[in-house]
Amino acid sequence: MKSIRLNSLGLKVLLVYVAGVLLSIALIVVAASLATKSDIGVGGFEVKEHASSLAQRLKFDANGNPIVIDISQTELGWVYERFASEASYRVLDAAGTVILAQDHRAGGAGFWPDKESSPSLKPGRFAFAHNGETRHGFTKPIVHRGETWHLQFAVSTRLKDLLYDKSALPIMGASIGLFSVVLIIAFGLCAYVTLRFALKPLRDVSASASAISTRALHARLQAASVPAEISPLVESFNQTLDRLERGFRLQQEFLANAAHELKTPLGLIRAQIELRNDGSQELKALLGDVEYMTRQVQQLLHLAEVSEPRNYTFATTAIAAVAHEAVDFLQWMANTAQISLTVSDSDVATRWSADRGALFTLLKNLLENAIEHAPRGSTVSVEIAGGSLCVRDQGEGVEAAQLPKLFDRFWRGPERRDIGAGLGLAICQEIALAHEWTLIAERAEPGLRMQLTNAAWGYGEIIRAAPKS
Repeated sequence: MKSIRLNSLGLKVLLVYVAGVLLSIALIVVAASLATKSDIGVGGFEVKEHASSLAQRLKFDANGNPIVIDISQTELGWVYERFASEASYRVLDAAGTVILAQDHRAGGAGFWPDKESSPSLKPGRFAFAHNGETRHGFTKPIVHRGETWHLQFAVSTRLKDLLYDKSALPIMGASIGLFSVVLIIAFGLCAYVTLRFALKPLRDVSASASAISTRALHARLQAASVPAEISPLVESFNQTLDRLERGFRLQQEFLANAAHELKTPLGLIRAQIELRNDGSQELKALLGDVEYMTRQVQQLLHLAEVSEPRNYTFATTAIAAVAHEAVDFLQWMANTAQISLTVSDSDVATRWSADRGALFTLLKNLLENAIEHAPRGSTVSVEIAGGSLCVRDQGEGVEAAQLPKLFDRFWRGPERRDIGAGLGLAICQEIALAHEWTLIAERAEPGLRMQLTNAAWGYGEIIRAAPKS
């Protein structure tokens, strides 16, 4: 499982979401805490609301004087009946004279202080001490027929704490907790969905970029679906691929053109040497050098051809038939080296999707390499079994440390007996890669085994289209 990278864009955005949620919760808690400690807290808000409710229920007589407040439908109606010393209301005129009171005894004197200590008629909240207890209230002005009356409502600290603060705080705390959980879940789901949707184009572009190789330089990243911030980077990458493809094409064309141009003069030189051949060692050595150079040029030309995907034409190919064709082609070489060539096919109907000419070149190069390193009187075998093909000799083999270098271009082992340029196995590897096959070298004890594996074999005969140029 891949570890999460600390510089991941998705992780950073998710952390921003989480920080936003935590900050929101902290602000809510702070605001609620300040509200409960100030005079505009829950209790104060309820006192104001109840005073407004009483003002709406105030009745006047025909002369415009207040006569009664209908408290039967108010939330504290039961308190006035049973706990008259804990909550009370009254109506005063503009001079501060009590006209109407919930406690009719002495204008509510049991609850309210005397006129000199009475709360101000100024609209708003007030607090006063009476009989050793602090009480909280609200003054609500009422205008009726051009006259202003003042309704005052107050509750004791005990009742305020009981009905408002102490009952509201647990509810508020539970509400904040529930809101926090819902907020975290909602933000988390939104963040997850948003990131999955927003980063999907980047994942697609990354997958497309990883599929680009020297055999797929024609491919380009699609910038239409990526975010606008990433689009310039994708365009720059595509421009880089354009330059890389042009450079690769020029290199391949130069290699092919150079090989073609060298074949003609080398052929002329060889013809002149053969015409003047008098059996001298100098001419024989010169002719050998020309043959070596001709072989190098020919292999360079083959390497340029097999490195270009558009040169392949794929079709269903009988592997055994190509193997026998390569063996027949090299039979003279095997006879000269006193080597026996055999083909073993457990299923003569084995077919792969392949370019027949390229497959023939691959098998021919593998067999040539095996024949050159096999001891006289031994056997070089070709074994075909479904999705694999092996070419094995019984020579001295190759040291384990040198196995990975066998397919490097121009690499020659210290004990090579042939006069090749070190490109034969490199050509084989290029052909295998073009077909999406795997070509490996293994020590066979004795000898060396070249194993070609077709991972797609067994999934039906699928004819692949030639790669785009």
